[in-house]
Amino acid sequence: MFDYHVHTTQSADCSTPILVSCEAAIKAGVTEIAFTDHVEHEPADMSYGFFDYTTYMRDLEIARDRYGSRLEIRAGAEVDFNTRIVPQVEDFLGRHQFDFVIGSVHYGDEGEIIFPSYFDQRSIADVMKPYYEQVQAAAETGWFDSIGHVDLPKRYRPDLAGVYDPLECQSELVHALRAIIDQPMSFEINTSGLRQPPRTSMPGPQIVQLYASLGGTLVTVGSDSHVPDTIGAGFHRTVSMLELCGITEISSFRNRQRTTVPLRSFATH
Repeated sequence: MFDYHVHTTQSADCSTPILVSCEAAIKAGVTEIAFTDHVEHEPADMSYGFFDYTTYMRDLEIARDRYGSRLEIRAGAEVDFNTRIVPQVEDFLGRHQFDFVIGSVHYGDEGEIIFPSYFDQRSIADVMKPYYEQVQAAAETGWFDSIGHVDLPKRYRPDLAGVYDPLECQSELVHALRAIIDQPMSFEINTSGLRQPPRTSMPGPQIVQLYASLGGTLVTVGSDSHVPDTIGAGFHRTVSMLELCGITEISSFRNRQRTTVPLRSFATH
């Protein structure tokens, strides 16, 4: 199993040391892990200025020395993206080397983080349409290896915002998916939603099936773990969902170069 979205103490919202996560990954049967700490360029974000690349790489090398014979450990980052911070993101990626980089959209078009309060005075369509436009812009840069949790706002949708239909904003979603496919760039299945609201992966099967119908084949799977107990969580259920949606391979990365393994092989580990 490959878990390609795990946080460490280099994320402001995580207190789990990298060595503890390595032990947990091995126990969970994970064979390859990418530590993808938050790299934020929005000053309002709690992780703004928090990530220290030198310390991160030092901790990663210590983990590789200790666990490298039992676990493939990839240097990764989850880099926040929106069109207001393009110069900062481009500068950061130009100055730092990783095996794997997730591009994630966490902020709305007016610079507000997408938490429940963001839905005040906004319909779901008012949130999702500009969100998908930012996802499309992230994909079109070609800077990332995978686009993270494509329909993240559903996690924070209050009940008063109405029923969430994954395909309500299908036109904008299709444009975003086509941008991912055209790069070509991988498409993250984030399993954290299975263990917390919305109780489905991000994205869920309707969007994954749409992605596959458009010709998308490249998928990464990540638990988005901030604690050791959730590393690799939900993967077997996710593999079954991917099979039903017509996905046949899982991507992994080294030095920003993609390889794939058959989904069946992934599922049996």
